[in-house]
Amino acid sequence: MASFATKVIRLSLKAVSAVSPEKAGKIAFRIFCRTPGRKPKNGKEKALLMAASPVMALSRSVTLSIAGGWVVAHHFGRPAGSRGPRVLLVHGWGSRSDYLATLIDGLLFAGVEVVALDWPGHGASPGRALTMIQAVRAVDAAWRHFDGFDAAIGHSFGGAALACAAGAVVCDVPPHVPEKLVLIGAPSEMNWLVKGFGRMLALAPAAQAAFECMIERLSGRRIEGFDGARILGALRVPTLVVHAEDDKEVPAYHARRYGDAGPSVDLHWANGLGHRRILSAEPVIDRVTAFLDEENEVHLGLIA
Repeated sequence: MASFATKVIRLSLKAVSAVSPEKAGKIAFRIFCRTPGRKPKNGKEKALLMAASPVMALSRSVTLSIAGGWVVAHHFGRPAGSRGPRVLLVHGWGSRSDYLATLIDGLLFAGVEVVALDWPGHGASPGRALTMIQAVRAVDAAWRHFDGFDAAIGHSFGGAALACAAGAVVCDVPPHVPEKLVLIGAPSEMNWLVKGFGRMLALAPAAQAAFECMIERLSGRRIEGFDGARILGALRVPTLVVHAEDDKEVPAYHARRYGDAGPSVDLHWANGLGHRRILSAEPVIDRVTAFLDEENEVHLGLIA
């Protein structure tokens, strides 16, 4: 059942759409991009932030400039004596790098150099809005500052953003393709999200078209082009997809779409872990680090 706030927004957009569908579409786009507040919503989130503090203290903050603003990356150097890969790690919508602390700790233990990026409007990065276009530009900024990454790991929206960055979906940003990708609980296409948002707000067809047009104007590409599964199928980059069939936020069919993209995609089910617990589950972290180690062993063998 829709919340009271959603019902009010629906009625308001219906009234605006009757006069100007284009204006209704623009308002819907602003709502779509609005990021949630950063303050912990409950005691559980407060506890997670507190538990993450010792891990986050191991990093140094780096400010990266993007069009219209800046974002913060948390750089965790390789442990002494390690030859592990350099990995870009990105969180999901409404999250922050701190909530990936258990995964970061596991990666560091495995000898990995980690750069955890806070999206615009999240964590230590300023703002109250985020688009896929901004996310791709943030990946571009991190890529240039750190001179590339051997692998990239993304959860939820972050996984989709990494696929889009690899596929150069923003017309003036070059493709950034790591040697390996890890997508955890990630949507496989943006069309699902955009159409679903329109249905939630009960947008009239003309208002929905105006809403989608805003995204196309910013990116220079139609919504159908933001298709991570299609991108991975074309690139054939070795990819580990981790998903739970009980994920209530990103349906399991997205993982299956990735899995059907081709032999370069390894689909790993982590059932029973939902959308968020999957990030801190020891078996998942072990599977991810093993995947990275396999890549690293091949890489080191080539240069030995």
